[in-house]
Amino acid sequence: MNYRLLGKTGLKVSEIGYGAWGIGNTGWLGAKDDESLKALHKSIDLGLNFIDTALGYGNGHSERLVGQVMRERQETIYVSTKIPPKNKIWPAQPGVPSSETFTKEHIISCTEQSLQNLGVETIDVQQFHVWSDEWVNQGDWQEAIEQLKTQGKIKYFGVSINDHQPENAIKLIETGLVDTVQVIYNIFDQSPEDALLPACEKHNVGVIVRVPLDEGGLTGRITPESQFEEGDFRNNYFKNERKLEVYNRVQSIASDLNISVDEMAETALRYILSHPAVSTVIPGMRSIRNVERNCAIGDGKGLSLEAVEKLKAHRWIRNFYKA
Repeated sequence: MNYRLLGKTGLKVSEIGYGAWGIGNTGWLGAKDDESLKALHKSIDLGLNFIDTALGYGNGHSERLVGQVMRERQETIYVSTKIPPKNKIWPAQPGVPSSETFTKEHIISCTEQSLQNLGVETIDVQQFHVWSDEWVNQGDWQEAIEQLKTQGKIKYFGVSINDHQPENAIKLIETGLVDTVQVIYNIFDQSPEDALLPACEKHNVGVIVRVPLDEGGLTGRITPESQFEEGDFRNNYFKNERKLEVYNRVQSIASDLNISVDEMAETALRYILSHPAVSTVIPGMRSIRNVERNCAIGDGKGLSLEAVEKLKAHRWIRNFYKA
């Protein structure tokens, strides 16, 4: 496993991190705790040392599983978690003040709950689960973060940027107040390359990449015939003609790069890791099989410049999270 600096935090994190949404029993169906725990342990065996979770993943269930694994291991494991917005609205909406999302009281209360769930004294990276640059000079959230850092309850502060809104954090980055950002970035949504990633490089802000495989779309396993269980969020994400659209675009990528569809997931992850601003990528990994496949890609090798340039033509910005 290769390691990269998480921006100005100085933490050396594994190129492949663990996205722990899927093990929280929220959105993805079929996650079993025993299998999730085995997958977490296997990832650490393979050198992974960065796990991203959230208080909102199964009302703390994901955090508790992560905490259990941390207590059972001797290795240094860095954990980032997230504070849900007080108004419980994802993503952050324009014109909504920080007093409705991240108050000092709410931030401290949620952090205390996460510390309890994880069973730790300090959270390595505490993040806001949504963000709007309108909040930079609003409210008392900065006081809360400073207090938690002073008390040693969190080491670093980050934000999870709204879906497909990478430029809605540049103002925050320029203030120097934030240590990390988490953003959707993949072969389809290359928009972070335009302004966000250059800003992160300039200000030495760590970049955590989520949704690297487009919720499965870039694995090559989504076809027009794909079916999901009732209640699985992917029924909406890939509704109507979306499965066909994704399928056709993946076939086009494979043809353009002269690779098999089975190589799509590896190509997608290596594309992201080819950008120097990226610190770590956090695919969801609910099985040992997925852990082994993904962790093998964190070997410090990106794609060739030729392959990266070819993939620029496959930019496809859209928001499948919207109804």
